[in-house]
Amino acid sequence: MKTSTIHKKLSLFWPGVLLFLFLIAIIFITDEIKYFGLKQDILGRYWDIKWWLISHLSGGILALILGPLQFWTKFRNKFLKLHRTLGKIYLIAILIASLSSTYMAWNTAVAIHFTWALSLQVLAFMWIATAFMAYRTIRLKRIQQHKEWMIRSYIVTFGFVAFRFIDDILRDADIGTFIERAPSIIYTMLLIPLFAAELIFQWDKNK
Repeated sequence: MKTSTIHKKLSLFWPGVLLFLFLIAIIFITDEIKYFGLKQDILGRYWDIKWWLISHLSGGILALILGPLQFWTKFRNKFLKLHRTLGKIYLIAILIASLSSTYMAWNTAVAIHFTWALSLQVLAFMWIATAFMAYRTIRLKRIQQHKEWMIRSYIVTFGFVAFRFIDDILRDADIGTFIERAPSIIYTMLLIPLFAAELIFQWDKNK
């Protein structure tokens, strides 16, 4: 398979994209770190399931940090063995985080509304599925497919980060209630970036 023209053009912007994603992830992490203090007044309704929350945050934060490293071509080529090890850690982190979020979806989120719990369950399923496909394709030595599934996986990983930023903007603008906007934001943050990525992947592939 030849490297697509659009892939070559996008690769020029790739370092900047990775840096931007990393900086956004750091901003998100600095806000979430307060939950690790295990203070009841901060945890609020999550107090009774605090360890599920900590497991979810730990796995999610680890995946957020490792993602850009896995896409960094020079790092990958120079430290291939470490790249593979970090890839396994990335997969395990997502497994832990998504299983924890599934529990929380049907424990605390469903108490807010069924649609909110369902949207979080869909996100968790796609999180596991895309990460598993990235692992499966590399085991089958399908390198290009592995790269594409890793991008899809990180899009889903980044989905909740994007959700938090957009929800804050809409909340400050007094647009809808939480339950009116939250599920729609989740689905939008999954659909649009994944669709855009698919257009790029399929643009000029050989039959």
